[in-house]
Amino acid sequence: MIRGDEIGLRARHETDIPVLHAMLYNDVATRSRQDPRPWLPIPPGSARSPYAAEPSDEAASFSVVELESQELVGAAGLWGIDTHNRAAHLGISVLPDFRGRGFGSDIVRVLCEYGFAVRGLQRLQVETLADNAPMIAAAKRAGFTIEGRLRRSAWVYGAFLDEVILGLLAHEWTPSGPEAAGHVR
Repeated sequence: MIRGDEIGLRARHETDIPVLHAMLYNDVATRSRQDPRPWLPIPPGSARSPYAAEPSDEAASFSVVELESQELVGAAGLWGIDTHNRAAHLGISVLPDFRGRGFGSDIVRVLCEYGFAVRGLQRLQVETLADNAPMIAAAKRAGFTIEGRLRRSAWVYGAFLDEVILGLLAHEWTPSGPEAAGHVR
């Protein structure tokens, strides 16, 4: 597990998949805002659930847990990992009961630690809808810079919306916690 201040990123457990699928995937309106692919009716227990994905060279999927309670908070990961250019995209999804509690910034920071310190990447990128103020704020608190806006680039539940691109380079990243002082957790 990679630990932040309040959350940890751990491997996805089989018992996480039905919860994530029911609470995140089956919320069609919210899922449509998180994924550029069209929502499809994938039944519970299907190997096609996006939460059943195994880590690979191109993607690292984590379950997010609250450290104090060990409760499942959501899902997070890096995707589109490009080992040649040492870059990846970052994404998070927080379960409804945990939204608004400030976990987003901690999740983004821990994903940066994984991407930069563990994987040796040199660039992380976030693409989010322009009206997703919590994600933009979480990314900016972790050091990301807004690099651009793609006008009307995302088809979301019946309308085109703008997307914002944020980026963070390894030399801009500020490690936090024991690793910054040379200690391993």
